Amino acid sequence: MARKTLFQRIRHMDSAHQAVLAAYLCERLLPNYELFAKLTGTGEVRFLRGALNAVWDKLGTKQNTDWERWQEKLESVTPDAAEFDVLGVYPAIAACTAISCLLQGIADKETAPFLDVAKISQGSVAHYLELGEFADIEDADDRAVAIEEHPLMAYERETQDAMVEFLGENELVTKELVREVRAIARAEGHSNLGLS
Repeated sequence: MARKTLFQRIRHMDSAHQAVLAAYLCERLLPNYELFAKLTGTGEVRFLRGALNAVWDKLGTKQNTDWERWQEKLESVTPDAAEFDVLGVYPAIAACTAISCLLQGIADKETAPFLDVAKISQGSVAHYLELGEFADIEDADDRAVAIEEHPLMAYERETQDAMVEFLGENELVTKELVREVRAIARAEGHSNLGLS
């Protein structure tokens, strides 16, 4: 039998493990927003940081919060691509969208938004390469192959794969596991695009 794809493996994880994975991936997306906000003098990083902190608190202590309020704050600071002529706007939007999906999954107790976070994270790498380094490749198939083979995309898949493996070794999501995954995300010190 063929080995399950990464997304299939995520889909087969229980909801608590999927939520921790999604929070970890959002931590890796956050520096993209931070850099965009710094370069453009716009946005509110504290809203994204606050939303993620609320999620980590929920995962570690089961402490609930007003998820709708965080969603509204996120929406208010999500950049509009039409207003910015910089490549960094797209990774910033991806960070906001991923955190919004994470909040949605927790609020609705649904797993599909957690899987969406993994897809958004990979998609943001592909989009960044497509509009940046590979913008001059006209043939769509050639461009897709170049993106798939790029070290940044390989690193993104390997990172997601490694965290799925690590979480799979832990039968239960405990406060200690949540703390450890959060520490791993913070210690990496750079985003899924290699930006710090």
